[in-house]
Amino acid sequence: MTSPRILIYLLRRDLRLADNPILHEISRSFQQSPRPFTHLLPLYVFAAQQIEVSGFLSSDSERSPFKEARCPLGGFWRCGPHRAQFLAESVWDLKKTFEGVGSGLEIRVGMVGQVVNDLLDAFKLDDKGAEIVGVWMTDEEGVEEKREENDVRKVVEERGKEFRLWVDEKYFVDDRDLPLQYPKDLPDVFTSFRKTVEPLRGAPRRTLPISEMLPPLPPSIPRQAAPFDMPSSLESTIAALKKPLDKSLGLRKPPKWPVNATSAHPFHGGETTGHNRIKHLITSGNMTTYKDTRNGMLGMDFSTKLSAWLALGCITARQVHAYLYDFEEGKTDLGKGARGYGKGENRGTAALRFELLWRDYMRLCTRKFGPRLFRIEGFRNDSSYPWKYPSKDRAANDALVRFLEGETGTGLIDASMRELFLTGYTSNRARQNVASFLAKHLGIDWRIGAEWYESMLVDYDLSNNWGNWQYNAGVGNDPRGEGRVFNPVKQAFDYDSEGKYVKNWVEELRQLSNPQMIFQAWKVPEEQRKGLGLAGLEWVESPLKRIEFHVGRNAGRGGRGNGKGGRGGGSRGGGGGGEYLSGGGRGGVDGFRGKSRADYQRGPGRMGKMDKAQASGALRVD
Repeated sequence: MTSPRILIYLLRRDLRLADNPILHEISRSFQQSPRPFTHLLPLYVFAAQQIEVSGFLSSDSERSPFKEARCPLGGFWRCGPHRAQFLAESVWDLKKTFEGVGSGLEIRVGMVGQVVNDLLDAFKLDDKGAEIVGVWMTDEEGVEEKREENDVRKVVEERGKEFRLWVDEKYFVDDRDLPLQYPKDLPDVFTSFRKTVEPLRGAPRRTLPISEMLPPLPPSIPRQAAPFDMPSSLESTIAALKKPLDKSLGLRKPPKWPVNATSAHPFHGGETTGHNRIKHLITSGNMTTYKDTRNGMLGMDFSTKLSAWLALGCITARQVHAYLYDFEEGKTDLGKGARGYGKGENRGTAALRFELLWRDYMRLCTRKFGPRLFRIEGFRNDSSYPWKYPSKDRAANDALVRFLEGETGTGLIDASMRELFLTGYTSNRARQNVASFLAKHLGIDWRIGAEWYESMLVDYDLSNNWGNWQYNAGVGNDPRGEGRVFNPVKQAFDYDSEGKYVKNWVEELRQLSNPQMIFQAWKVPEEQRKGLGLAGLEWVESPLKRIEFHVGRNAGRGGRGNGKGGRGGGSRGGGGGGEYLSGGGRGGVDGFRGKSRADYQRGPGRMGKMDKAQASGALRVD
């Protein structure tokens, strides 16, 4: 009997069967004669530096050999409960899918390089003479991600085996089709980049066919290395990931779920649900109306909510494009009868392609700037601003705590922070305002906001999160830099004119009907506060910022602001890491996006400078 020749496919953020170049090549190669390998071992590792794995310990008496997976500045868990669950669901959905095509998925915890090393050592001792012929994995951007790739390469090549790193094809435009010879050639302004790849409708490559059958798993597979045990079900995996995470996540007064509030992101992870979501958006007509509704805040369908699936590679941007193209051309029955079917590209589908390209751009910025993604000076290398550091400034620390708990006294900010804590999601419009508030109104180290988003967001994506936080903090590659400042009161009037979103998440304000008071509760007359249950609340009596704004002819427009700008992407370089506005926005679908010019306050820029400008009348806030 022939000894097993095993190829290991190490998965990270390519959690799909369809449109997967590695699986496409594996399926093709397995049909050759002689076969280059007899068995396939798909492997997923919960990486110990990015997600806390102590919940997988075999007993409570065991100690994890790894440092806690916490953010370096804020000390938050790097992967909070919402993303942990979505990730677990995505991994187990893929495991089930692989089993349906003759394979499976082995799940491990630890440092990726060490896990591969342990597997190679264990197979070397296999009594069936099993041989590992190689390890394949997908290339990713990011300091830690490159370190993982180098660790695996070293382990594999030291044993004389094949290591192959594949192009990451989950993006809109394939890397091999970009007019860039070197990372430094990437323009620092998105518009310049966009012009090099237009027209967008013809930019993506075709999707790859699904692999109908994969090689079998090896006849025997080594167990997870001690002191960990791997769960045997999705439910037990989720429980293990959440076990170390206290429910308050370190907050002294964590938000509580408001009565009758509903999540805008009640979705489950996985390739299956990702495709179901795309099909729903098409058949419901929401792809066609996307540009007109994407700045909404309440409900499931004002935006696509595809960013969480895109971030993990459960779906690819070119798959989304393919669905759109078939709908626009009427090539399939999917969406037949929906608005826009068979009528070519429309405002909504064109806008969605535009956002998908932003996601590409933010990832390429990470490639260009590397560790600068995590440094307070940002891509601009701007060290001119006197940021406030909570670790050194008691007042800044107190303000940060109130910000995280959703008790700033600014309605839109508090609603978004509470929604984020409770659901793992908040809209693109809210994300931009939150980032601007922390960085430019409070002047606090923007990286702490990025870290909190990394921990909380279900759709967290390295490049979109950190790139968008930089952008909104004025240190990223925004050509207008610190001149862009969001007025969260004006924004609330524009996009939540009746205060429904704010009252949905800030339950204490539900008895109010005057938007001025909903958006800034300090404006409620003192004699009325007791009867409304607002007396004595710190965020009512002493808001972090009192923002003067008077309703003018531009307020309350509710759905506009299509905009240009934004992005949405151990220590990860320089001053440490974290993550932020993720999965969307100019840089993703529905996380961070861009802004229209009318969305900004105009003027000098950040924090104290902004206050002075307001006082002098030099800064427009209407």
